[in-house]
Formats: sequence, structure tokens, C-alpha cells
Amino acid sequence: MEENNTPLFSITTMPPTRPADYYLCYLDGCVFIDFNKNQAKQIQLIRISFDGFGCCNVENAAPMEPDDAKAFKAMMKAQILDQSLLLTIVKKTIAANKDLLWEDALTRYGLL
Repeated sequence: MEENNTPLFSITTMPPTRPADYYLCYLDGCVFIDFNKNQAKQIQLIRISFDGFGCCNVENAAPMEPDDAKAFKAMMKAQILDQSLLLTIVKKTIAANKDLLWEDALTRYGLL
């Protein structure tokens, strides 16, 4: 799923002051989504920042479903993103943690 042939997601980096295991850029830098591997090696959302809204730190997020985490890790390792699959995984992860996030920002950026 791409708009005007521009990928919705890209893998990015952040400064050491914003630690995470995985960093995604969404909509050409309008949204940054950070994930960590927890002690059980599950993938969890830890932070999401939105232009115009700020940075929402997430604690005790529900982890990705195992199949989603496996696909996510494979994409990150290969540095090749299946945009449609990644959007589905990110939206499922956000939905599972909706009560910890800013609904108005998620709505504004089409992540609900």
C-alpha cells in the first residue's frame, strides 16, 4: 500500500537519547514509531511521536502477536518492508494498545 509510489513506512534511526530496538518512520516523517524486544523476546510498542501532537511514551504495551512479530523481525532484518503487511501489523499493535495512546493523533494519521 503506497501513496503516489512513496512508501508509507521506512526504517530509520534515532539519537541515543531515544533508545529502541526498531525505529519506523511513517508518512515521510510525520510519525515515528519505536519498538523494543522485551525480556520474553516479544516485540512491544514503546513510543510513538506525531507531528503536531508530540511524543507518547508507552509503558506495559501488549506485545505483537507471534506471527506478526516474526514477520516484523524478518522485514527489519532484511530491511525490506512489505508496506501492506507492515501497515496491518502496526494497526493491529496500535489497536491492542489503543487505551495507552492518543486517539486524536492516531485518527489524524490514519492509524486506527
